[in-house]
Amino acid sequence: MGEDAKKVFTLAEVSKHSSLKDCWLVIEGKIYDVTGFMEDHPGGEEVLLSSTGKDATDDFEGIGHSSTAKAMMDEFYVGDIDMATIPKKRKYTPPKQPYYNQDKTPDFIIKLLQFLVPIFILGLAAGIRFYTKSQ
Repeated sequence: MGEDAKKVFTLAEVSKHSSLKDCWLVIEGKIYDVTGFMEDHPGGEEVLLSSTGKDATDDFEGIGHSSTAKAMMDEFYVGDIDMATIPKKRKYTPPKQPYYNQDKTPDFIIKLLQFLVPIFILGLAAGIRFYTKSQ
């Protein structure tokens, strides 16, 4: 293997490098050994450690690193990741929930009461008015 040949690692191999003394990150399909940068990282070493053992591209891009930070990455480059070993991202879809009527009252009874109760109140009001007016 020559100097220019790229080493390809699996995610399992990269995951073994997840400590303060040996820290590798996967960003945009490339692997970086950031062990020497742990103390100097502006976000702290915990941020780097929390991104080990997975594809850290979203973590890296989500912070909005400067062009200077991105240029520094070349000196930490180790090799490439075998993309087949990275789990596919799945969009979360919640399970479908069946309609749940908490009080277990059938819908037709509710609709019937919504119609009859106002009519009953109107009739009662009219009866009281008629009774009090006739006396």
